Amino acid sequence: MNAPRRPTARILLSHPAHFMALGAGSGLSPIAPGTVGTLWGWVSFLALQQVLGQGPQADIAWGVILLLGWVIGCWACTRTARALGVADPGSVVWDEIWAFWLMLWLISPVDWRGQLLAFVAFRFFDAVKPGPVGWADRLFKLKPGQSIGWAQGLGIMFDDLVAALCALLVLALAVALRQGGVGASILG
Repeated sequence: MNAPRRPTARILLSHPAHFMALGAGSGLSPIAPGTVGTLWGWVSFLALQQVLGQGPQADIAWGVILLLGWVIGCWACTRTARALGVADPGSVVWDEIWAFWLMLWLISPVDWRGQLLAFVAFRFFDAVKPGPVGWADRLFKLKPGQSIGWAQGLGIMFDDLVAALCALLVLALAVALRQGGVGASILG
């Protein structure tokens, strides 16, 4: 395994996998790179949504983007983790970008307030890692003497998928309770 390296613009630009995994540079933020990466994910989602539009063809395009983003993202995260010599570098933010794209696609159409709630919920689950998110984060951790491999790239992506699913569940429950659906049936 390589000695740990600090992520830099030189590393970012040295390979397409690094550019992707480091979120086009958003992961180089010295403060809260996961949050900055998620913000970049939000902005890039809005830009892509403008290009793709709405409707069934846009949904198919998003499905392809997300599927390819998962597969290529696992590879890019693995390659970048190896280059940095760290199994789960905080500067690798493709996982946040991808997971937030998934969330925004699944809750669309929703206004900026709904997107902001999704952002806050996702960042909470990704940063705090309660329950299933913590389990997912520990699932692919390196064992002593083990080298960084495909499992770490998968693990980098997987815990953010679980964080997104937990955030979506909380948001869905909040909407149901607000509309009286679940709350009304439980209470009445």
